[in-house]
Amino acid sequence: MTLPPSGPRPDAATGQQRIVALALATTLGIGYVPFAPGTVGSLAGLLLWWLLPQSTAVHALAIVALFIVGSWSGSVAERHFGKTDPGPVVIDEVMGMLVTLFMNPVGWKGAVVAFFLFRLADVVKPYPANRLERLPGGVGVMADDGMAAVYANLALRLLRGAANLAIG
Repeated sequence: MTLPPSGPRPDAATGQQRIVALALATTLGIGYVPFAPGTVGSLAGLLLWWLLPQSTAVHALAIVALFIVGSWSGSVAERHFGKTDPGPVVIDEVMGMLVTLFMNPVGWKGAVVAFFLFRLADVVKPYPANRLERLPGGVGVMADDGMAAVYANLALRLLRGAANLAIG
C-alpha cells in the first residue's frame, strides 16, 4: 500500500534523525539485503537473544525498548519509503524473536525451533495480528509482529510441554 504524498509535516524527522531512524528500522542496514529481509532480520533477533544476558528483566526491557524505538523509526521509514510497513524495516522481526523466546528456557535447538515458529506466524499473521498491522505508522509495523511472536511463544511452550522436553 502506498501512502499519499504529503508536504512537510511538523513531526517530520530532520536529516540526521532520518538517518538514525532508518539505521534503527533496518537494523543497521540488514533490511536492505536483496533476499528475505524479514528472515535475515529474524536471524539478527536470534543473535541479539544470544548476546543478551539471560535475565527476564533484561529481555523485557529490550522488548519494550525495541517496540518504542521501532514504532518511532518505523513511522519515519514509512514516510521515507512512501509505503506502509516497507520491506527494509526489520526491527519488528528482531523484537519478534525476543518475544518468541521470552521466558522460554531453551538452548540453541529450541531457539532454532522458535525461529521457524516465528517465521511461520509472521507470514501467516493469524487473527488479530493481521488486524494490528492496520494500526497507524510504526505502531502497526511493530504490533503485528509482536502478536505473531506471542503465538510463536505459545506454540513453543506447547511443543516443549507436549514433548516434555527442555529443548536444548
